[in-house]
Amino acid sequence: MSISVVILAAGQGTRMKSAMPKVLHTISGKPMLFHAIDAAKEISDDITVVLHHQAERIREEVESTYENIIFHRQDAENFPGTGGAMKGVHTRHSRTLILNGDMPLITKASLEALTSGDADINMSVIELEDPSGYGRVIISEGNVIEIVEQKDCNEAQLCTQTVNAGIYAVDTALLERYIPQLDNDNAQAEYYLTDIVKMAVDDGKTIHPVYVSEEEFKGVNSKLDLAHAEEIMQRRIKKALMLAGVTMRLPETIYIDCRATFEGECELENGVRIEGAAHLLNAHIKAHSVIEDSHIEHSDVGPMGRVRPGSRLVNTHIGNFVEVKKSVLNGVKAGHLAYIGDAQIGEGSNIGAGVITCNYDGKNKFKTIIGKNVFVGSDTQLVAPVCIEDDVMIAAGTTVNKNVEKGVLAISRTPMRTVKNFFYKFFGDK
Repeated sequence: MSISVVILAAGQGTRMKSAMPKVLHTISGKPMLFHAIDAAKEISDDITVVLHHQAERIREEVESTYENIIFHRQDAENFPGTGGAMKGVHTRHSRTLILNGDMPLITKASLEALTSGDADINMSVIELEDPSGYGRVIISEGNVIEIVEQKDCNEAQLCTQTVNAGIYAVDTALLERYIPQLDNDNAQAEYYLTDIVKMAVDDGKTIHPVYVSEEEFKGVNSKLDLAHAEEIMQRRIKKALMLAGVTMRLPETIYIDCRATFEGECELENGVRIEGAAHLLNAHIKAHSVIEDSHIEHSDVGPMGRVRPGSRLVNTHIGNFVEVKKSVLNGVKAGHLAYIGDAQIGEGSNIGAGVITCNYDGKNKFKTIIGKNVFVGSDTQLVAPVCIEDDVMIAAGTTVNKNVEKGVLAISRTPMRTVKNFFYKFFGDK
């Protein structure tokens, strides 16, 4: 790989109205900065992330997921602005691509288009029907000759619909020459990266415009932008999965994390939510069910089922209003209204309605182990830690608080008593 990438992620993001750094707000399961890093890693082995606001927090998040990322701290007090962010940045390769950390919709194909050719600078531009408020990019004979802020445009320039998308691929030697020359002699007293275009034009360098889509180069600056970006990302994810063979009923009602993976014949009904790095293999997830960071294989869940992180379901049926957490179920049926947490259940076992694994004592979590061919009757409480061996029947309404041996019936019930004519004594003869 012969290109370096610098991702600008130093901004405060005040329009997000949030204590969280802007670039850590998630889109389809990943912080938006991670989407930019993923795209960068497809074309480069030299990636620098420029930080300032909450720099340590962002760095820790990035380092928890990625290796070999270089970090640079912007001296924003003395050198504010996008040009200031590049001061002191040194890259390894002969060409450097400068990205923004708040552009999560960028793709490898667009980055490759931006880095191709032999111009001294490739500059991303967008054609807008209404360019009001944007600086205009003036192009002549196929090259950028000027960027003019709207307030400085003459009448002809105001008719230009080409605007700057903010991404540049620059010869590294040129970048190292121009960045130290930037000044902040402007109304905002900031150092602007766009000024390198003027320097290059003055030096007779070639600045090639690369036309990109507004959707893909959309920056996220507010919670409204975040929601729009999420919608676009979800459309991309679901389109790719359906083309790969996943069946979706009313896909616009379904949410799928970008880390989720699918194999074989999978079907998702309306209202389904797939979160985290869930993996589905020949799975049918019925309406309004939630799957979180779990493996679902040759199984069906729902409607209105929930499988929480760390679970593995194989050849299993999970029905409506059943919740499974951090459990391994192989060949199990749990038709309705049950909670199965920190459990391991063997093939052929049936979990009745209202069954609860009592896995938490207020301080610690404990495990429930259920063998093969176990019938757990309705309204049973399994007080962990407990082990139920193979071929056991547990009567409805039983509280199991000790291990159960193979082949037995476990039953604990208070004897039923009746009081004759109590109804009439309580309510009267009427």
